[in-house]
Amino acid sequence: MKFCSECGAPVELRVPEGDDRPRYTCTQCDIIHYQNPRVVVGCLPTIGDQVLLCRRAIEPRLGFWTIPAGFMENGETMLEGALRETREEAAAKVKDESLYRLFDIPHINQVYVFFRGELDGDFGVGPESLESKLFREEDIPWSELAFPVVTDILIDYFEDRRRNDYPIRLGKPGPLWAKHVNWNFDQ
Repeated sequence: MKFCSECGAPVELRVPEGDDRPRYTCTQCDIIHYQNPRVVVGCLPTIGDQVLLCRRAIEPRLGFWTIPAGFMENGETMLEGALRETREEAAAKVKDESLYRLFDIPHINQVYVFFRGELDGDFGVGPESLESKLFREEDIPWSELAFPVVTDILIDYFEDRRRNDYPIRLGKPGPLWAKHVNWNFDQ
């Protein structure tokens, strides 16, 4: 950030009085420009023993499989954002939604919120997807999943499905994905 969005004057990175970390602060009007984590919202659509995944048509991880998700927009709830992303990426509607997974990812300043729900009708592709497809657990393309959180959610989901118990979990992407794939983000 170089200029204040309020008055147009230059900003400087400094620790404002009463704060504990550097913030972009206007040199003219003293407005503090906070930068906060971005919220990513998504939904795991399911039907029977299958989950709906999308093959990414955009970077990062072009061509890899993921759960429909994206950045939450201003003016929408987390659920509204997750359902919008599901419509945009998989041309799908979901019903009986419930909160499922929360991830803190501080090293990239993001928070992920995932719901799960029943697929309600047909599905297809949107502009950010090359294709979408239903997968049974044994058919998941584990080595072609886009992100560690996708692997974690899928592993948890199939274990939860066997128990018929879907607890809400909070955490960071964990070692679960390391058991299934050898990640190489330079692909």
